[in-house]
Order: sequence, then C-alpha cells, then structure tokens
Amino acid sequence: MRIIRHLRTLLDAPLTEAAPPAADAALAELAGQVDAAARQRLGRSLSIREVDAGSCNGCELEIHALNNAFYDIERFGIRFVASPRHADVLLVTGPVTRNMREALERTYVATPSPKWVVAVGDCAVDGGLFAGSYAVEGGVAAVIPVDLHIRGCPPTPTQLLAGLLALLGSSR
Repeated sequence: MRIIRHLRTLLDAPLTEAAPPAADAALAELAGQVDAAARQRLGRSLSIREVDAGSCNGCELEIHALNNAFYDIERFGIRFVASPRHADVLLVTGPVTRNMREALERTYVATPSPKWVVAVGDCAVDGGLFAGSYAVEGGVAAVIPVDLHIRGCPPTPTQLLAGLLALLGSSR
C-alpha cells in the first residue's frame, strides 16, 4: 500500500499555482501612462523614494511588488531611488511615529523641488489603527505637506500606479 502511494506521487501533477499571464495589457497601459505623464511634466522619468514612517510593512510589500517580475515598472522608466536628493515623489507609509518625525522632515527638505508627497495607506492618511497612540504623531499631513492620499490597507500596486497617474495629471 505504501509503495503504491509513493508511485502515485510520481505520476500526479504537482500542486502549484498557475503562472500569471505573460502581460496584463491594462497594467502595462497604466504604467505607460504614468511614464508619459512624468516625461511631459518633468521632461524625464519619474524617480520615487519610499519612506517608512512607522508602518506594519503591508504597504511596503505592495510598493515593492511594483518592482517584481509581474509589474516591473522599471521597464516604463519609473524607478525607485536610494536618496531623497534624486527623488521627484516621496511615497510615505505608516503613521508618523514620534521617533520618525525628524527623519521624515529631513527627507522632505532634502528632496529637490518640484516634489510631491504621497501618503500611502490608511495609516499614512490619518494614523489608521494607531491614531491616538502616545507613540504616533498622526498621519503624514500632520508633519509634512501631502499632495495625494492613496487609501487602502494596503493599497494594491495597481491603485498605487493609478494614484501616481492622478498626481502627475493634476495641475500644481
């Protein structure tokens, strides 16, 4: 009986998820629109600096997914940078903790103009679950000016791209 069970595992198909489709046309079009809007507005590709101001990392996982093989936004010229001095957009996640307030303010000051600040996720908008905590200053707007709020817990990569497109399309 045991031998038959082991032989069966050799003959059965593996239990894995199906591979994602080769390319999602709507996603590619959205990312392409973000790149075109950035080139029209800035004359070059969009550079993003992600700042974790005290989040649970749920929003970071979705932001980092933009660079994975499925979304691969770098193919559209949109790139993440290591320094705020090279950024056009600050994507700020989490409620701003008291310990991160000064770091966020310094990051904002170090980012050259024109610059945009995007509060990503419910916690960045108003403190979320952490609102009212002794360790939290509040949402991002309590510390630095915010140009766009993207709600969600966490927002999806597609929502992030749509938000960036709305940001670049707005007149400021």
